Amino acid sequence: MSVEQPLWRALSAYRVLTMLYAVGLFATAYDEYDRPGIAIVYYCVLFVWTLATLPRVQNAAACTKRFLAVDLAVALTGILLTPLAADDAHIHSGGPTLPSIWTAGSVLAYAIKGGWRWAAFASTPVAVANLIERGAPARDTVHNVILVWVASIAIGYVVEVARASERTLARALEIEAATRERERLARDIHDGVLQVLAMVQRRGLVIGGEAAELGRMAGEQEVALRTLVSGGLLPVSRVSEGAAEGAVVRAVDEPDEDGLVDLRTLLAPYAAARVSFAEPGAPVPLPPAAARELAAAVGACLDNVRRHAGEDARAWILVEDEPGEIVVTVRDDGPGIPEGRLAQAEGEGRLGVALSIRGRLRDLGGSAELISVPGQGTEVELKVPKSVKAER
Repeated sequence: MSVEQPLWRALSAYRVLTMLYAVGLFATAYDEYDRPGIAIVYYCVLFVWTLATLPRVQNAAACTKRFLAVDLAVALTGILLTPLAADDAHIHSGGPTLPSIWTAGSVLAYAIKGGWRWAAFASTPVAVANLIERGAPARDTVHNVILVWVASIAIGYVVEVARASERTLARALEIEAATRERERLARDIHDGVLQVLAMVQRRGLVIGGEAAELGRMAGEQEVALRTLVSGGLLPVSRVSEGAAEGAVVRAVDEPDEDGLVDLRTLLAPYAAARVSFAEPGAPVPLPPAAARELAAAVGACLDNVRRHAGEDARAWILVEDEPGEIVVTVRDDGPGIPEGRLAQAEGEGRLGVALSIRGRLRDLGGSAELISVPGQGTEVELKVPKSVKAER
């Protein structure tokens, strides 16, 4: 059941009870009305309207904007008719208007339907009508106007908070259900498919030849499948280009409500038999353009590992979500880069590191630091500030 449904039920009861209350007030103060016929006609209309529109205040879908406008008009009409029906003593003594506190029900309907902004919108004409009915801003009139205003806005705000909490709870339940299903699938896959792929990889390496290639491919598929069932990061819609040769896997991800994407979904496809991927347990949000550029820089680093360290080299990708920046480290166990080699490559026109890596990070307002010790591998640290603009 929706968290706001009890509010609609309470509003339905409030409208009926306050309608009867308004009629009772009129009956007890009948002598104060110079033209009671006007009041009697209005109360007949109010009685029929209140009972006939009870289905309209059962839920948000039935409570349309047109109904709200007409309902508020009924309340305003009753307020403005009060000086025509009652005598001057009734008006100046602060006597109740024809609809009395039934008017608050119309304003509360706005609050429950649209939140505090709608409540403020509906409260304003009610305040104006009450001041016109009294003829001057008397203390009791101002007091009642402010009370309706504050109460309706407060209830509207509470409704908005309740709706947001309901959405959050629904999302949490969806995530919990998805996690349980993923855990169940992970157990089944671990007991079957992953063990078979691991056995094929081991046997292929022992037999050698074409079987070794088959084993290597089985190992890559094992890593990809294990990443999928353990974290669920790989989106369904993705394009793999030359995955068997260890080429870049391009992931497609949709931005969230804030227009950001999870960097992990773009980097997770790089995981392979010889590429380990370590990421935080929480999303790492970045603007789509910045996330794609950072993922492309990581891909360029892995291309350099395969090209210069060899197919047998291992690589590690580490993602760190720091307070002010995102840090992605790519490390390998290759032979390292000899001193002066990068400068020589730039002089020969090979600008992979200068453009594909450092250039991308510089355009994002970040930096790329390369540390390499001959014989001990290479480490590239990519840093992007969280304040990077989405249009870059």
